[in-house]
Amino acid sequence: MRFLLPIVIVAAVFVGLNSVFVVKETEFAIKFRLGEIIRTDYEPGLHFKAPFVNNIRKFDNRLITLDMQPEQMNTAEQKFVEVDYYVKWRIFDPAAYYVSTQGDMMFARSRLAQLIRNDLRDEFARRTLSEVVSEQRREMMDELQVRADLRFEDFGIDVIDVRIKRIELTDEVLN
Repeated sequence: MRFLLPIVIVAAVFVGLNSVFVVKETEFAIKFRLGEIIRTDYEPGLHFKAPFVNNIRKFDNRLITLDMQPEQMNTAEQKFVEVDYYVKWRIFDPAAYYVSTQGDMMFARSRLAQLIRNDLRDEFARRTLSEVVSEQRREMMDELQVRADLRFEDFGIDVIDVRIKRIELTDEVLN
């Protein structure tokens, strides 16, 4: 009996700690029951779950910046420019995000980078060098943002902004 009581207390504390979780203001939480999504609408604060049957995955709901490496892109007049750009995005639907990316932030980033890069290349290929560095640049960024936002709606991702930081002419074009 003396040895049984400490074991029961330790087991009760272990089960109690595994049945409590905290959702911060900067997080989304998804509750799973044996791998199936049960609930996604948790408010910030202390919550309870059935231990060993339910598990929780948390995702950041803050604005995320994907800063891309500068890349060479071709304009309509076949002149190469080096473009440095970034994308600002956030998760708005944690269930759709989890289903489409399995909750893998690196997969979401690489998919986002790939599609934005392709769209940006297409936009540069349709415009001349003077159009790319003029006021049409703002229109191009707005079009890219709207197109990306529509594409990633099914991913549970909201693309907030696509911006070009810098456009540099290559040495070949400068000569």
